[in-house]
Amino acid sequence: MADELPAVVEERAVQPKGVLLPGVAGISMFLLVLALLNTFAALKGIYGVGGARYGVLGVCTLLVVGIFGLLRMRRWGWAVVTAGALLLAVGYMFLFTRTHTGPFAVQSLFGMVFFLYLVRPEVRDRLR
Repeated sequence: MADELPAVVEERAVQPKGVLLPGVAGISMFLLVLALLNTFAALKGIYGVGGARYGVLGVCTLLVVGIFGLLRMRRWGWAVVTAGALLLAVGYMFLFTRTHTGPFAVQSLFGMVFFLYLVRPEVRDRLR
């Protein structure tokens, strides 16, 4: 077992920085579509005309900026998207507990899977 540890450390150190993983690209595409759909919904007035509308537009803008930072493998983009995925999971779980609507539970699970993927050491090691 002691012989296996240095091999794992050496393998981890060889990973190139700044190389995009397929999971990161998939998460980015999904969240980009989700942010754009929420932006159009906010512009059509689905969320109301008051503060909620501008709040959704602000969060969507921040998420889109974070997605482009993540696609460039920047740490700040990773941090914004990771926080967004966690907030997405928590928000949809809150909506599920209030309404008991199944799609909210599924979207919450998607957000949690995205968060758990983004905090993996393999993903964090590739960031610049």
